[in-house]
Amino acid sequence: MRRAEQGNETAVVEFIILGFQSIPEVQFILFLMFLVTYITTVFGNLLIMMLVVTDHHLHNPMFFFLGNLSLLETCYTSTILPRMLASFLTNKYVISLSGCFLQYFFFTGLAGAECCLLTVMSYDRYIAICKPLHYTAIMNGRCCLQLAGGSWANGLLASAIVTSLMQQLTFCGPNEIDHFFCDFMPVVKLSCSDTHWIKLVTFILASLLTLPPFLLTLISYVYISNTVLRIPSCTGRHKAFSTCSSHLTVVTLFYGTLIVVYLVPKPNTLGDLSKVSSVCYTVLTPLVNPLIYSLRNNNIKKALR
Repeated sequence: MRRAEQGNETAVVEFIILGFQSIPEVQFILFLMFLVTYITTVFGNLLIMMLVVTDHHLHNPMFFFLGNLSLLETCYTSTILPRMLASFLTNKYVISLSGCFLQYFFFTGLAGAECCLLTVMSYDRYIAICKPLHYTAIMNGRCCLQLAGGSWANGLLASAIVTSLMQQLTFCGPNEIDHFFCDFMPVVKLSCSDTHWIKLVTFILASLLTLPPFLLTLISYVYISNTVLRIPSCTGRHKAFSTCSSHLTVVTLFYGTLIVVYLVPKPNTLGDLSKVSSVCYTVLTPLVNPLIYSLRNNNIKKALR
């Protein structure tokens, strides 16, 4: 355990990420599972990005945002899995404070950006279905760039604020993070500083990045449902709903796992169960998203053929 002297205190300069060391009998199985998951996630999302760029049939706002989502998912999973895979191979679970804060910055920033981007995608579907005659005028190239860029900027800015506050904390006690990556609560609870303000600021920013986007997405789909149900043709209703089904499935998975990980109370004795829940949120969701869009979107399937 490396420490640095700071006045009369001993400051921790490295953390030990415990990961799944409590279940050593399945380490090799976990390594293979995470390796296959990471390769499949990166390949699937890169394939979607390539299709969006190269196929002129996909050059429209819906697939522009889908390409952004695939890029975000690739970066998102790459902030956690490569380091975890390296730890399985080398049995080295040490991470520096700066490395931990950097991982947290990208993880949180990309998660916040995904909340905003999913809302932008629901707004795009709302305009396409509820205001089809104004769609081209509203969702022009400039508007799409501003919406996508704003999503990325909002997430990264909020993350930068929290990360800068975390860097002001002093760590002088235990340095073992009972998680497989540097998440907020497992890190902050190791601090010997006053964490009241950083918890309050983080709660406010997290609420702003999740609750309004979730409500806006919900409202968008209420209006979409009302409009679709008024379509007299069954074929027309099916076609309208099919354009939203993939996105709605992704939104349900994303917010569902978010609620399970951060809002459902978990006893301290179920630490490994909490980690499994976090795997669903950080690892499986980026894997499932490209599969959902590939299997349920006719335009993507045509481009793949």
